[in-house]
Amino acid sequence: MKLSTKTNHSLLVTMAYLAMIVIWSTTPLAIKWSSQGLDFITGVSARMLIGAILALFLALLWHKKIPMHKNARSVYTASAFSIYGSMMMVYWGAQFIPSGLVSVLFGLSPIFTTGFVLLLRNHVSLNEHFGWHKLWGAGVGICGLGIIFIERISRGEEAIMGMLAVLIAVILHTGSAVRIKRLNIPLPALIVTTGGLLFALPLFLLSFLLFADPLPEQLPLRTLWSIVYLGIMGSVVGFVSYYFVLSRLSASTVALATLITPITALLLGKWFNHETITSAIFIGTACVLSGLLIHQFYEPLRKHFFS
Repeated sequence: MKLSTKTNHSLLVTMAYLAMIVIWSTTPLAIKWSSQGLDFITGVSARMLIGAILALFLALLWHKKIPMHKNARSVYTASAFSIYGSMMMVYWGAQFIPSGLVSVLFGLSPIFTTGFVLLLRNHVSLNEHFGWHKLWGAGVGICGLGIIFIERISRGEEAIMGMLAVLIAVILHTGSAVRIKRLNIPLPALIVTTGGLLFALPLFLLSFLLFADPLPEQLPLRTLWSIVYLGIMGSVVGFVSYYFVLSRLSASTVALATLITPITALLLGKWFNHETITSAIFIGTACVLSGLLIHQFYEPLRKHFFS
């Protein structure tokens, strides 16, 4: 019985991890499509409204109530900080860079995660091990970022600003992940997702009321379906999978998904949105992924083959 329970738990973690990879791979392209014929603030606000309503319904159905004690509110605030800040930055930046490049930049998450953990390691144990290979991998990844950044310079100021906006989103996302891991409050993943969405929703609605363009008379069907997909899969299923895995694995291990999603997102952007993968993006992406491989796998491989 114990073996069966352990197996079922491992299967759930695996399924959640795979769902996270699929959703993270498709989200950049869906973000791009959700803003066609619509300003980005309306697109992201509509997505979050759908996600918050669905998440609240599911949370009340399965858990009966949303905890609002002090520790829970701290987790929701950390989650909302990431949801609002990173999503606004991603949606704005995605207007000016290929969708696949968004995923490549988010591939730097493990490196930023390590940076945040290093800053906090004297204050709290996050069960992370550090070695010189972490710095080596970070350096290779940053070199890849530099190659991509130089390529974007030739495409004008908007392309540069788009990259910087997405990088800010990565920093906010990883900072929130480490903060939630540090709080270590035992809340179900759906509750964390729901609380974060509910805490972030007023900010999205206020931004919509103050800054969004007037609604168009007609929207492309692909735009509408992209918003619905992001509201359901990106904002609920994706976040639940993310927080479920985050609560059971280390922050850096969770960020390993970003080794896969840059490749799949680039291919999806090329196949379905006719985005060009330049040689600079290809080389830069290869460097980013190589840096991540060194960053995450050098020590386990060394112990396995040479110890």
